[in-house]
Amino acid sequence: MSSPAGAGKTSLSRRLVADYADMVLSISATTRPPRPGEEEGREYFFKTREEFQALIDAGELLEWAEVNGNGYGTPKAPVMAALEAGKDVLFDIDWQGARQVAEKTPQDSVRVFVLPPSWSDLSRRLHARAQDTEEVINQRLALGQREIAHWSEYDYVIVNKDFDRAYADLIHIYRSERMKPGRNPWLPDFVRELAEE
Repeated sequence: MSSPAGAGKTSLSRRLVADYADMVLSISATTRPPRPGEEEGREYFFKTREEFQALIDAGELLEWAEVNGNGYGTPKAPVMAALEAGKDVLFDIDWQGARQVAEKTPQDSVRVFVLPPSWSDLSRRLHARAQDTEEVINQRLALGQREIAHWSEYDYVIVNKDFDRAYADLIHIYRSERMKPGRNPWLPDFVRELAEE
């Protein structure tokens, strides 16, 4: 799932993971410093620039990108462990990361883009957070314009005008995608047994 900062993707992601036991949220590594209240391994794996580069060099990141001067990337090992345990993995990543994941796993990825209802609403949300300076907010808004330019690369688009409605749309997407035959490895055996009854 991707969106400009403040459009609601993180809140939607967290609620989906909380409501569905078979879904886990991928935790990204980043070189940006922790914000107040953030904990190592909960929101991010916080890395030095050198540690992050070592992950890239070792091929240990599924995807990575530079955003606002900071490195962001998804460590492969936790994702693979979750998939092997039969879990679905939700990525809260930007368009660059979403593109890389889709290129590496075209049959298994479903991309959802979350749009704000208006640009002024997005600006209001970022100011209401009260966690960034005006300069950082302006950088986020400029980055948001570049992020929105990639909306058409996604499989689904949700306009987050009302959180509950946007969440209902996300649930519909998730449930529909889970019903596809290729996503249910048990289905061929089930149908075969059904035919033999």
